[in-house]
Amino acid sequence: MAEQRSLKFYQADVFTAQPFGGNPVAVFPDADGLTDDELQQIAREMNLSETVFVFSPTDPSAIARLRIFTPTQEIPFAGHPVLGTFYVLAQLGRVSIQKQVTHVMQECNIGLFPVELHAEPSRVVRVVMSQPKPEFLDPIDAIDDVYLVGGALGLPKHVIADRKWPLQVVSTGLPVLIVPVRTLTAVRSINPDASAIINVSERFGANGIMVFTTVTVESFASVHARMFAPKIGILEDPATGSAGGALGAYLVQNGVVEVGPRTDILIEQGYEIDRPSRILVQIESDDEVIQGVKVGGQCVMVVEGVLKF
Repeated sequence: MAEQRSLKFYQADVFTAQPFGGNPVAVFPDADGLTDDELQQIAREMNLSETVFVFSPTDPSAIARLRIFTPTQEIPFAGHPVLGTFYVLAQLGRVSIQKQVTHVMQECNIGLFPVELHAEPSRVVRVVMSQPKPEFLDPIDAIDDVYLVGGALGLPKHVIADRKWPLQVVSTGLPVLIVPVRTLTAVRSINPDASAIINVSERFGANGIMVFTTVTVESFASVHARMFAPKIGILEDPATGSAGGALGAYLVQNGVVEVGPRTDILIEQGYEIDRPSRILVQIESDDEVIQGVKVGGQCVMVVEGVLKF
């Protein structure tokens, strides 16, 4: 029999300051030497929306190289896994926190991106990541396509058709179909059809569907959202950083929120699945053109363990 191997791992809840809220991510900080098959098997065993494996960087300007897996596949980019990973690395002392804001670079499958760790005075209270500039596909206008999306979400035709803003695929690293709905009641009544959402996602070139309304549970939130991504193995995600960046860009692009040189947006998500989450999005604009997207939030450590295989 082969010698048994052991790997330390940690689990953090992201976009929350309370355990059992936000979106959990498993982090393996010492992944060098693992094969692709082992990475996928471990992610399937962890059975979270994402598991992150930290490798030595190939670019000397980066502090770490991250590979991100869902239970079914590797994805090139994500939000809460990056934030949770750098929170864990800071907790382990692998990122030196020496000032109020520490800037580092992360390497992932789509390139190099900055990460900020905000501390008070030496305790990390928020992690913020930069995302690629947004890409906007043509709005989905054909009424049959609109009804197709509504049917996948289990929404009546009049709900999906009665809207002020367009259905549109937006990407700040991963493409997501943004669907506006007028009322909180409608958003909370969604009954997702996984196979239909997969078909819609493939039809429009998205990884999933993010539904939002400007009617919120918390008075301080900008929008209330739900994210469905069965195409990548996640029926409903409690907090989605990559889609949050795309949604923030959409809100600014379409004038849903009051826009300035820097527009601060707070997305509430995960309430319907008992994991309330708060996603902070900053959109920087110049001459009505979006120049930068940042997504951040709080994190809390909840699990420390050893995987043996």
